[in-house]
Amino acid sequence: MMHQNMRRWLVAAMGCLAALAGLFLVTNGKIQQADAQDAGVYGSPAAASANPANIQPAPLAAAMDLSAAFRQVAQSMRSSVVAVETKSVRDVQPTVEDFFGRRRQRGRQQEATGSGSGVIVRADGYILTNNHVVEDSDEVKVELEDGRILSAEIVGLDPQTDLAVLKVDATGLRPAAFGSSDDIRVGDWVLAIGSPFNLDQTVTAGIISGKNRVQGIVNGGDGFEDFLQTDAAINPGNSGGPLVNLRGELVGINTAIVSRSGTSAGIGFAIPVSMAKPVLESIIATGQVRRGFLGASVVDVTPQSVQQYDLKVNRGGLIGGLLDGQPAALAGLQPGDVVVTMDGKRVIGGTQLRNYIASRPPGSQIALDVNRSGKVIRVEVKLKERTEEAMAMFNPGVSLGAGLVAVSPETAKRYGYDGLTSGLIVTSIEDGGIADRMQLEVGDVIETVANITLQSPEQFGAIISEAAKAGQPIRVIVRRGNERILFTLR
Repeated sequence: MMHQNMRRWLVAAMGCLAALAGLFLVTNGKIQQADAQDAGVYGSPAAASANPANIQPAPLAAAMDLSAAFRQVAQSMRSSVVAVETKSVRDVQPTVEDFFGRRRQRGRQQEATGSGSGVIVRADGYILTNNHVVEDSDEVKVELEDGRILSAEIVGLDPQTDLAVLKVDATGLRPAAFGSSDDIRVGDWVLAIGSPFNLDQTVTAGIISGKNRVQGIVNGGDGFEDFLQTDAAINPGNSGGPLVNLRGELVGINTAIVSRSGTSAGIGFAIPVSMAKPVLESIIATGQVRRGFLGASVVDVTPQSVQQYDLKVNRGGLIGGLLDGQPAALAGLQPGDVVVTMDGKRVIGGTQLRNYIASRPPGSQIALDVNRSGKVIRVEVKLKERTEEAMAMFNPGVSLGAGLVAVSPETAKRYGYDGLTSGLIVTSIEDGGIADRMQLEVGDVIETVANITLQSPEQFGAIISEAAKAGQPIRVIVRRGNERILFTLR
């Protein structure tokens, strides 16, 4: 009996040694080719006996395929990615005291340098990067993958998207292929390529961890934002470099990170190519960015606005106000309409719609599907050009000299009102402005202008702009506590 037990133990021990040998081979990433059965043919008994942890070769093969995809993308993108070096010289006038204690200015120049990344987008030398990488630079140079260092001309800057276009005197360059940032999904693999900390051609991998992010960081919070979010490591020096999918297609321009230390914390942001490409094309064609103009104020649909305005949808771009004689009004849009699609693309919120309008060139015809009191209608709008003069029609604060916010349950409660459903609350007053001369006060509610009930500051701006053009005074009804006061605005 003991002899039989010993024999069984020896067989089991030999099996364990064979299993350990098989595990060693797998963990070292090698599968020997000597014999197909001993090598662990997928699903074979030999594979099972050599793999007591049940590590399947199929997932390993999938991982190796992913690794091969990373290598291929990294290799194919190398010649399309550049390092950007900038230099700026500024005159400074430090104050010094002479022997007699007199304070004098002694002029000198101070040199500052910077660095970033860029991506070649045309074979004839056009490069896309970030505005913040090259703005205020006196000299810009780019280093190509083959080691050449070339002087670059700044063709155009767009602070409102934080994009810039450079041009080098070279031909036969390899441009990156453009992909679709609209089609990419959360969870898709991406690679970030650039020169973090001056380490050229650095490649990091991650996934798309979010879309349609608005952080309020571009152009002092007044820019256009619709960031792709990624956990691919992005560090100082990556700015302006490409974010690419596993087909090696450009889907974004790496721009910013969220970090307490100043280095990657796993949250990076890239400008989507759907926003970058129109800016690029406009700068190359005209040297500047020309944007579409709708002539309407657009905000996100929120639970509060759904309840307040009895909206029939909980997502989309809510039309808060219209400018008379401008594209939205001419096309038949109305305050309270909710835009749910734009040229067939789903509208998540007002920011997305605003960005899309701005990305279209003036004169573009766009199709909007609008939910109006539960019924969806199609509206065709021909855009005008977004200019300073056009945008000034939306800025009643400049004309009135007061800060205004639309009445909502929150703002009404903050200023001590119950039951308000419309009007504009005065939140601040500039000294010497029209509101100051009218003796308006913070907390006043502008209810009607020219007998029109107000729903948004933009609507108010459009009304007073039209009155100013016609040279006509307009009646303004203001509520102050329980009192209503009549003013005349001239």
